[in-house]
Amino acid sequence: MDLMSPTECLLQMCDEHYSLEDYQGGVPRWCTGCGDNAILTAVQRLCRDEALRPEKTVFVSGIGCSSRFPHYMKTYGFHGIHGRALPVAEGVKLSRPDLTVFVNTGDGDCCSIGAAHWIHAIRYNMNLTVFLHDNQIYGLTKKQASPTSPVGTKSNTTPKGSYLEALNPLSVTLGVQNVSFVAQAVDWIPESLYEIVKAAYHHKGLSFVRIIQRCPEWLPDVLDPWMNDPNRVQLLHHPNALQPSAGLSRLYKNQREHDPLDIDRAREIAGQHHDIPVGILYQNRAVPCYEDLRRSDRMVTPEWTRAGLNAELDKYTVWPQEESRKAA
Repeated sequence: MDLMSPTECLLQMCDEHYSLEDYQGGVPRWCTGCGDNAILTAVQRLCRDEALRPEKTVFVSGIGCSSRFPHYMKTYGFHGIHGRALPVAEGVKLSRPDLTVFVNTGDGDCCSIGAAHWIHAIRYNMNLTVFLHDNQIYGLTKKQASPTSPVGTKSNTTPKGSYLEALNPLSVTLGVQNVSFVAQAVDWIPESLYEIVKAAYHHKGLSFVRIIQRCPEWLPDVLDPWMNDPNRVQLLHHPNALQPSAGLSRLYKNQREHDPLDIDRAREIAGQHHDIPVGILYQNRAVPCYEDLRRSDRMVTPEWTRAGLNAELDKYTVWPQEESRKAA
């Protein structure tokens, strides 16, 4: 049974209403047209619509353009080191399961230096909402190829074009034990982006959302074939998942009914190259969360934490009376 402080009980008795301004931090410094702006708007809308209390909400990031996200949210935030956003977020959630924790990471931060943490975070399935901002290039360090850069991408590190096929974050995630939620969105369809972000937030477990986003500075044209041809975006729908609106359906007619419990079909969809699938690929609500398996009935208070630290430090303390006895 979860214990709540008297202050929290009082707050739950009151109707809490928030505006977008309650979640808007510093002025974003992303380039004009950067997909990060669309993701920020969708997440701020989610916070407002779900009335998430800013003091109970945490955004964790690593290093990269996307990782400036916590600076632009008027909530708690942790801007960590390169590739380490997920273990930091896991530590926050394990010690404070009452907090709502989001992770913003990039294709380099997550899929390169942070790849080992990414794999094990999926396996642990802690109740985190993870947004992979995938612009297929290292933007912050001025155009180096990333693990998700398409083959042939010319960059400062691959001036003759990248030689390897791009890593597919969806296929990798769907291949890890205990995966429980995988979705994909694109930054230029704000309606579906918001609905996917919302579904990810409401899933209990690790929600992994790959968001394909534009980088107008370093790869301005790479996504044009999909942006200019709505038939190359495939909307996934199912009675147990998301249903596109009538307005969205008029523009995006390439739709596919997909049961998100079918992991084999999800893997097939994730591996297609011609169309970009948008929607929930996989969702399994039965996978247990690691923090629930490790949950203690004891309320984590400052006194409890201090007592635990003192108990551990006492194991290595040399007490003056013990030294006196040895000398005698």
